[in-house]
Amino acid sequence: MPIPILMPALSPTMEEGTLAKWLVKEGDEVRSGDLIAEIETDKATMEVEAVDEGTVGKLLVAEGTEGVPVNEPIAVILEEGEDASAADNLATPTPAPAPPAQTSPAPEAKPATATVAPAPAKTKPVSGRIFASPLAKRIAKDKGIDLAAVTGSGPRGRIVKVDVEGAPKTTARSAGKAQAPISSIDARAFYEPGTYDEIPLNSMRKTIARRLTQSKQEIPHYYLTIDCVLDELLKVRKHLNTEGADAGVKLSVNDFIVRAAALALKKVPEANVSFADDALLRHHHSDVGIAVALEGGLITPIIRRADEKGLAEISAEAKELATRARDKKLSPAEFEGGSFSVSNLGMFGIKNFTAVINPPQAAIMAVGVGEPRPIIVDGEVKGATVMTVTLSCDHRAIDGALGAQLLAAFKSYIEYPPSMLL
Repeated sequence: MPIPILMPALSPTMEEGTLAKWLVKEGDEVRSGDLIAEIETDKATMEVEAVDEGTVGKLLVAEGTEGVPVNEPIAVILEEGEDASAADNLATPTPAPAPPAQTSPAPEAKPATATVAPAPAKTKPVSGRIFASPLAKRIAKDKGIDLAAVTGSGPRGRIVKVDVEGAPKTTARSAGKAQAPISSIDARAFYEPGTYDEIPLNSMRKTIARRLTQSKQEIPHYYLTIDCVLDELLKVRKHLNTEGADAGVKLSVNDFIVRAAALALKKVPEANVSFADDALLRHHHSDVGIAVALEGGLITPIIRRADEKGLAEISAEAKELATRARDKKLSPAEFEGGSFSVSNLGMFGIKNFTAVINPPQAAIMAVGVGEPRPIIVDGEVKGATVMTVTLSCDHRAIDGALGAQLLAAFKSYIEYPPSMLL
């Protein structure tokens, strides 16, 4: 029975991908774990492994093809004794790739590797016959496993290697799922043809548009703004950078901001939450995302357990994540999830702004530039370096008073940075 290889869901938010490169050709023998293709998502390029064994009977999608829906057949594997004709009626090939001007080339940097079971949710075969791959049958026989008691995650309920080994499954989205337009207004209707250049959206820009539109439509945002005096922080930063110069330590103001945000979430744990329809998920750790601008988009790699890391460790990890983000070498686990985000536009001279919450998080902090401003201290006007920050909160999960407590805790760490070093 021919085995379809489906476009895998490489992350919970992926709905389509680009088949950047085939690593096999028709007629090749493959085994479970062999690399078969490079799939480009909106934010990363991943190498995909086979989850079954056999002969590559047909490649259904050409290299460079964009917009291939999750769970659509991209190739067919033939079992022993089957010929290529058995693959003809299994799936319809995807159209050839778009013209080069509209095709996003695969990055030259070596992509990350992901083991993905490209299959729909596990289902039992409708008949009494047990459908299992030869490899799954051998493993089951060696381990004394009754295949009748195993639920298959492969196509049509087929039992594959990961099922008999007890590995977790990836539930892909429904094949051919229609997507609603991102916007109900087509801007082309307002302008004369020839007065503009039309630049097709890449997969990253499509995802940003869709997810942030959904965020503003579904999440009741509210905003809290506060000013933080940076003079003590700048003194501490200068001292630490001088002391750590020989070890290559060079802390940025943003490193202090991430550390302060992580500690504030630990101090106000009720605000370290995500909204889950019928429950609030209170996180055990402060996993802080840092917004990184990319060519044509944005990504938010996450510093996990930032509340448990010192400034030097946060600084090194932030630099490393940002570099790999720009090279599209992050794995989904490094930018999916998280409990909070920091978006800093201070380096562009932006005084203040509001940021859109990145689901499933319930809050994001927008950081402006630190600049000289007059402040009143003990009734006297003095000069100080002041930074404005604005906290966007999901009102379903974080009420106004709670958001204010979180922001006050953040301010206390920023204005008295020795408390971050405890």
